Amino acid sequence: MISVCACPTGIAHTYMAQAALEKAAMTRGHDIKIETQGAMGIENELSMQDVAEANVVIFAVGVNVEGEERFHGKPSIMVEVGKAIENPVAVIEKAEKKGEEV
Repeated sequence: MISVCACPTGIAHTYMAQAALEKAAMTRGHDIKIETQGAMGIENELSMQDVAEANVVIFAVGVNVEGEERFHGKPSIMVEVGKAIENPVAVIEKAEKKGEEV
């Protein structure tokens, strides 16, 4: 799995969503790499190989995603940043289902 996390201010919630999704993915046995986009710019940028190898993309965002065209054609889900923080397991489960559809 891969994800992009970004909130309007790009400070606290972006990283809170990243941490919550990483923990939830790990507890369900998934590898996940998360790119953050915010006040610090793009961090932990996803490579084309990361995108190619991913089963599903989780967009936990409240703003437009920079470079969204990189993910064209990949199964994806879109959730609000707050939802990823409040119930990351539900987000991971939704991503699992989306990834299985392919």
